[in-house]
Amino acid sequence: MSDAVHPHDAHGHGHDDHHEEGAHGSFGSYMIGFGLSVILTAIPFWLVMSNVLGNPQLTGVIIMAFAAVQVVVHMIYFLHMNTRVEGGWSFMAMMLTIVLVVIVLSGSMWVMYHLNANMMPHPDMNMSAPHDMGAMQNMSEMP
Repeated sequence: MSDAVHPHDAHGHGHDDHHEEGAHGSFGSYMIGFGLSVILTAIPFWLVMSNVLGNPQLTGVIIMAFAAVQVVVHMIYFLHMNTRVEGGWSFMAMMLTIVLVVIVLSGSMWVMYHLNANMMPHPDMNMSAPHDMGAMQNMSEMP
């Protein structure tokens, strides 16, 4: 029945011939990817928990760098994106992903910096001064 529905042998190839070389990883490549992922997760965790750098902004930038590297590791070792698979189109997809990751990370840093600069109270602001509630009451009496 399967030959009547899918006559693969008529074209001279079977199911196994559709897979290109390098489309699937070996056990060793999966283990390398797993090991790199664990290392790339453990180092930022250690940086945060031990406060080695002492600068939260520098720690955040380093964590983002480790996250970007980990995205690339996952694409290479788990999604098998390289120049040999699918005529290089998966490599082009990886390059697009890297560009998008750079845009997202840099945009996030830009937004967070401006939120911190524009929304957080500054040291020269006097937050403990009592507000003039009498002026607000007078505003409610206005027509």
